[in-house]
Amino acid sequence: MSAPGVLDITDLRIGLQANRSVELLHGVSIRLEPGERVGLVGESGSGKSLLSLSVMGLQPPAIDIRSGSIRVAGTEVIGSTEKQLDRLRGSTMAMIYQDPMSSLNPVRSVGKQIIEEIRAHRTVSRTLARRTAIDLLGSVGVRDPQHTVDNYPHEFSGGMRQRVMIAMAISCEPALLMADEPTTALDVTTQAKIMELLSNLVDQRGMSVIFVTHDIALASSFCSRIDVMRRGEIVESGATVTMMTGPRHPYTRALLGSICTFDTDPNQPLLAGPADTATPGGAR
Repeated sequence: MSAPGVLDITDLRIGLQANRSVELLHGVSIRLEPGERVGLVGESGSGKSLLSLSVMGLQPPAIDIRSGSIRVAGTEVIGSTEKQLDRLRGSTMAMIYQDPMSSLNPVRSVGKQIIEEIRAHRTVSRTLARRTAIDLLGSVGVRDPQHTVDNYPHEFSGGMRQRVMIAMAISCEPALLMADEPTTALDVTTQAKIMELLSNLVDQRGMSVIFVTHDIALASSFCSRIDVMRRGEIVESGATVTMMTGPRHPYTRALLGSICTFDTDPNQPLLAGPADTATPGGAR
């Protein structure tokens, strides 16, 4: 048998508990090797966020995992108790969410929230955890971390809040980082800075990343491989260069065709979506 990957998702099928006829994810399989960056790309409603939440064991109560396997560093997530999942979250896998303002506790300082994360997985004193929190904030580019460690989320800009979320996610050096559209709420200049920061941190710490986004151009600048999701399944997967230059599935071609660049002919309409002939489960 081959050694387990950082993440092994095998034939995952997810539906609604209230309606057995409704299936949301259809036989999804993804393998992530150490240090690999995989972009999970697709339009809203394709199943990207549901998949990432399921990896973390955070899927909504109404969701029913019907079959398949999710293994993180060799440990099965499906069927694990909340206590077992708590040991994995933070230490082995972590997540950066779309909206840092709603993800951070508004009535606790950012420092206390990072300290709580550190002490949940490491046997360290509060003093050492605070020092580590300050170092982490400095490493992600938060200004004057000695003082801002005691600030509350509303005292930070959107970009700085996302840096705090990244600091919290990497605080216990997880092997797997799930980044669920971490730059969606940011302007393009801040987005570029956050992506550069994330890229440097991932390289320095040797983390593997699932980068969830609807922006295939952004994924291509960060990821070594791209998996395209449509209607709850992976319709095409391949190396980034191959996917950007020679996609096989009509849906992938439509995603690329909808990108507006400086070379785009202003007299030609952008593609709005996949051709009607694009069948789920085509090229993979």
